[in-house]
Amino acid sequence: MNCKNCNTELLENDDYCRSCGGRVIRNRLTIRNLFEHLSETFFNYDNKLLRTIVDLFRKPDEVIVGYIDGVRKKYVNPVSLFGLALTITGLYMIVINKFFPEMIDFSYMAVEGQEEFQRRNMQLVQEYQSLIVMLYVPIYALMARLVFFDKKRFNITELLVVFMYIQAHISIISAAITIAIGIIGYSSGTISMFILPLMILYTAYALKRIYKLSFFDIIVRTLLFLVVLAISLVIFTVLLFAFMYFTGDLQEMIEAQKAAEEAAKSGG
Repeated sequence: MNCKNCNTELLENDDYCRSCGGRVIRNRLTIRNLFEHLSETFFNYDNKLLRTIVDLFRKPDEVIVGYIDGVRKKYVNPVSLFGLALTITGLYMIVINKFFPEMIDFSYMAVEGQEEFQRRNMQLVQEYQSLIVMLYVPIYALMARLVFFDKKRFNITELLVVFMYIQAHISIISAAITIAIGIIGYSSGTISMFILPLMILYTAYALKRIYKLSFFDIIVRTLLFLVVLAISLVIFTVLLFAFMYFTGDLQEMIEAQKAAEEAAKSGG
């Protein structure tokens, strides 16, 4: 009998291939062994995915720095985990739109006369959410390069790995939390207020362990990180308004605002 994965000749009592490590399958596929395989893959504590998610909570430095230092078999690699996170994010948006559309209704926050503009922005964010999540990784890596300017432990590629793990973990957990809170019936504003601090705290916690920083040092670095983030948001806002100016959306928004103010005055 030969291995079905790499065609290496097997001994009669082999359970795993000596060449590729693949499990030797002798029985035909049935509902029972299919369920057993799925249970072993996704729900067994010893499987890579569950171990990776649990240890990203308990000891993120072991998962992330371990991968950078060459430990490649114990945990799910960052690209695979990030791909899973993007898939879950896409499914999560389908669930939210289908069953909890009120969770992504931010119309109550819009300035009068700009409801349509905000609706289009939200639609654009949903449409390109996976791309936006992907862009977080290089942006955060560059920001970390600035914040940890005196720490030369990681190069830019290694920082990409760091933030792929962190962003993937945040995306998976925040999707689960958002759906759970949505089932309870809380508003999107409440969810954002709950999740955003958790995201900041987890990122700070992971970086503290990765860089082996003191509590005071990580507080200072987190504040510096937020300052860099605020500056980045200002630059992004300026670029966005410049883009809107050239596409005509800015003039449209201004006219809608004027129309809303005139309507309010005439109604008063």
